[in-house]
Amino acid sequence: MAGLPKLPGLTFSDPTLSKFNRASTFEIRNGYKLPKAEYTGIGGRQLEVNSVAYIEKGDPVRYDPSLTYGRTRSRALPQFTPHFVLYDQKCLNFTAFFKQSVFDSPNEYYRVRQVNLIYFLEDDTITVMEPKIPNSGLEQGRLVRRNRIPKTDLGDYWHWKDLNLGKDICIYGIVYHIVDCDVFTKEYMRSQGVILKDPEQIPQDPYTMQRKMESMASVGKTPPADDKLRRFLEYDGKVLNFDALWDDRDSEYGELRYYKVLYFLADDTISVKEMHERNNGRDPFPMLLKKTKLPKIWTDRPVDYPSAYMELSDAEVTEFYQPKDLLVGETIFILGRKFLLINCDKFTRNYYKKVLCIDQKPPIEWKEKPKEPPEKPMPPHDGFGGLEDSLQNTLTFLPQPPKKDVIRQLLNANKYLRYEMIMDAVHPEDKIRKFLLNYSLAEGNCKIYEPPIRNSGITGGKYLSSTYLIKPGSDPLNPCYYNPADLYIGARIYVFGTVFIITDADLAVYRYMLDNPDKFPPAVIENLRNHMFKKGYLQEDIDNLVEANKEAEKKAQRDAIGQLVEKKKTELEKCHEAMNIGGGFDNEYDEKMKQKLLREYEQSLIHTYKVPPHGIKPINLVCPNKIIIGDVKSAECQEGELSGITPKHIDTPEEIKQKYYANVLEKHHDICEHGKSVVCKDAPPVGEEVVPEELPTDYLKISPPEFPGESCLAKQVSFADQKEDPCHKDRKDLCNLKQRKEPCDCTQLPPCRTD
Repeated sequence: MAGLPKLPGLTFSDPTLSKFNRASTFEIRNGYKLPKAEYTGIGGRQLEVNSVAYIEKGDPVRYDPSLTYGRTRSRALPQFTPHFVLYDQKCLNFTAFFKQSVFDSPNEYYRVRQVNLIYFLEDDTITVMEPKIPNSGLEQGRLVRRNRIPKTDLGDYWHWKDLNLGKDICIYGIVYHIVDCDVFTKEYMRSQGVILKDPEQIPQDPYTMQRKMESMASVGKTPPADDKLRRFLEYDGKVLNFDALWDDRDSEYGELRYYKVLYFLADDTISVKEMHERNNGRDPFPMLLKKTKLPKIWTDRPVDYPSAYMELSDAEVTEFYQPKDLLVGETIFILGRKFLLINCDKFTRNYYKKVLCIDQKPPIEWKEKPKEPPEKPMPPHDGFGGLEDSLQNTLTFLPQPPKKDVIRQLLNANKYLRYEMIMDAVHPEDKIRKFLLNYSLAEGNCKIYEPPIRNSGITGGKYLSSTYLIKPGSDPLNPCYYNPADLYIGARIYVFGTVFIITDADLAVYRYMLDNPDKFPPAVIENLRNHMFKKGYLQEDIDNLVEANKEAEKKAQRDAIGQLVEKKKTELEKCHEAMNIGGGFDNEYDEKMKQKLLREYEQSLIHTYKVPPHGIKPINLVCPNKIIIGDVKSAECQEGELSGITPKHIDTPEEIKQKYYANVLEKHHDICEHGKSVVCKDAPPVGEEVVPEELPTDYLKISPPEFPGESCLAKQVSFADQKEDPCHKDRKDLCNLKQRKEPCDCTQLPPCRTD
């Protein structure tokens, strides 16, 4: 195709070409036009001169040696930052002033106006701003718009290098003298190598100084001491208030009358106001004396003064009453009447203390104390309704319900103490009847319910609704009601002529007594404890108490074991101590952390369930089968057997022996209760699992034991190394599990009351 002549019919066009535009020879980088390193042809097609065929041997531009030898590591080129980005919002602030001539004014010839020259480093422009001064009468603000200020007629402009302190610059015909600049300007000029001169002071404006001198207070003559206007503005509305008494009982039909003496500080006048009481029979004249100046000696007047037709003026009076003359406990004369000042208000006391340095005396009591009203007798109860309801009707005119103890109702809502009773039978058919007594802790009343008995002929159900039960022999007007302290096993309850005997109670009643021991006598708590024990309700509490004692003994032994454990120092710690480096070792802190870990381990071994201290005393029963126990091996660990703290999942030697003897204990219980016999054996060696033995089929059958009715009994167990104890605290220590055995005195419990 290349050799054919360019004649019609011999030229061919490429149908895939669709772009025929000429490529540009510049590219834009960071806002600047830069020539391209390589050019393209029409439509962006590669030129043949840029192909490999035209590469010369020594052409370093289009030949890349890295294709042959690999690329070398080179430092990254610094990032280019344009000038307008580097100095964006950065300005040089100079303080300057210029003098403006004033014509046709006799007060001033020129003015000194302060301005700020702001030079923008971003584009080398300058603006002139004048701070606004209130009441100056001048158009202040921006004096020169921001632009490049010409320096000369040759096209030069002002640059920051031309600015310095103490220099005059001309901007559009006005000469500005630079006197100071800010901190940023000083640092920038110093960084560019420009040495600034010392700052100067702006000269004072003559007219402004004249105005300041005129506004200053002028020195005049001293005002008079008694300035009425000043006193009015300072003391208007401030009044000294005194309580006073006029004793007129020396005259006929005279009495002791109560007044208010008001002293007005604004003009030193006094007024007297009479305080009327209800139904005193006097005319309601509000003021005894109107507001006027009161002379101290009202009879003191000149001899030749014509008082028959002229009143006294201030010139004829020698002295008027002043605040220093009005003191609590003193007597003043008001136109011939003697008034005793008995009290003053709080403002008056503060005024005398702060202004006159006088402490007013305490108030004087002058009123007689009212007699106490006689005590109203309580009317007798007419028998209708409750006593509290009838008494409440006598206190108010309109009947109101009696007030209740809301706090007691909130704390004891839906709480009842339940007892089982029988009737002190008068008739034989009443012996089989049983009753349930519910005592409400919220209201203090009782209700009785009778469970139905089939084929008895007696209809059960509600026997008594909620009511207060009155003790026999109490005062009808001040009755004494039954309370929980009067309800115990064997107590006799009188219910409207019918006598009931309490025979049983809930376990919740015993729990309530233990939680509130101050509300019950000790004999009542002991009575209910013995009853609960005989019924077998406290067996779980006894077991929990024994288990708590065992846990306490285990903890004591673990504490003794933990004290023997010593922390060994590592080789690194020994090396640090020898080289005397580190300084971060705290033996006291390490000891605390070791004790903390030991306590956490002990807490993990203790049972989470704790038995509350119900105050159960250990009561031992008699077992008719005496057991002789031989020598028992000690459960203490020998030296060398304990290498550290025993893990939680491995039994200690003490626990192995306890499990073994616990099995013996259960067998001994079978002897006492079911007649099974057992013999205590030695404990298995440490590490061997305890396998329960099967009971022989031909064991000795023993009849069930008979428990005597005494209140203090002891188990009959003999130990080989100890004499028989008639009374023993630990009920289940049969094979000497290294628990302390202390003999105790048997205390005779009081018998239950049957009356």
